[in-house]
Amino acid sequence: MHHRGCAVTFPVADWRSGAVASDVDGRGVDAEFAAQFGNGDSYGETLAFIVVHRGVVVAERYASTVDPTTKLISWSMAKSITDALVGMCVKDGLLALDERARVSVWASDERSGITLEHLLQMRSGLRWVEDYVDGESSDVIAMLFGTGKDDHAGYAIGCPLRHVPGSTWEYSSGTTNVIARIVGDVLGDRAGSHERMDGLHRRLFDTLGMDADPRFDAAGTFVGSSYVYASARDFARFGYLYLRDGVWGDERLLPEGWVDHARRQHVVDTDSTLGYGSHWWTLPEEPDALVASGYEGQHIVVCPSRDLVVVRLGKTVADLRPNVLASLRRVIAAFPTTGGRA
Repeated sequence: MHHRGCAVTFPVADWRSGAVASDVDGRGVDAEFAAQFGNGDSYGETLAFIVVHRGVVVAERYASTVDPTTKLISWSMAKSITDALVGMCVKDGLLALDERARVSVWASDERSGITLEHLLQMRSGLRWVEDYVDGESSDVIAMLFGTGKDDHAGYAIGCPLRHVPGSTWEYSSGTTNVIARIVGDVLGDRAGSHERMDGLHRRLFDTLGMDADPRFDAAGTFVGSSYVYASARDFARFGYLYLRDGVWGDERLLPEGWVDHARRQHVVDTDSTLGYGSHWWTLPEEPDALVASGYEGQHIVVCPSRDLVVVRLGKTVADLRPNVLASLRRVIAAFPTTGGRA
């Protein structure tokens, strides 16, 4: 993994900062930053915006209430962090993609055919309504704030099968919390405890130099669907792990091929215009790109062929989120391709 003959560098205590390179459309990047922070009618409230190119922070700005150390909520970007935790368990020999999902109550019914890979790809076939507006019919609202608030995975595990496993894509926050329960179980955590899951988080975050706070429900399960708090710079560190194919410094954290598995697109969501791989979104026009995306316009964009990580955090209503994504696409286009992955 080299770029222009130079060894890849990794941030240590902090990111190295510098100006955009001469082959970058710096004016275009500046224009997008100015628009996101200056045009609330189009973009809502942008809280943090950072661009890392060739291992260097080349653009960075914060709202007046935020600074580089402020921890902000991930929302569904946490799903991509869950993907990393699963990858670490696969590398350690604790899990396998093609194994039946380790959910005991599914073993004796039609849900027994659901595999770990089905869950990662959001193709479990379980009934689920991911609606953030209509609380009466929304499984995600019921899980996070209603009858399932104390045991998110338990709520999702209880959902019936609606499609043959592997046949249909349906985005589901409940699916991620089932995965988080499976990871906690294989690590050996008991109900109500998350000591070993905490240890896996610390192993990931400490290696990357992230000061991040994952949250757990009352049952002791990591809320992998929604709740990790970290700074924009630390979310960029997580993106940088996937930019470098799951390697950090001299250590491989994720198995060979894991990042390629995450970006292997098997559906395009017409509403968002994004594709979906395995607990990461994709950009159809950028074949090697990965996108961690969350409620209210949270994004980590990873573009290996451009040696680029972009993080945008904010509070943006649903109607304006396409504008945020279009702005991020313009930022990406301002950076040259390297002719191959960095």
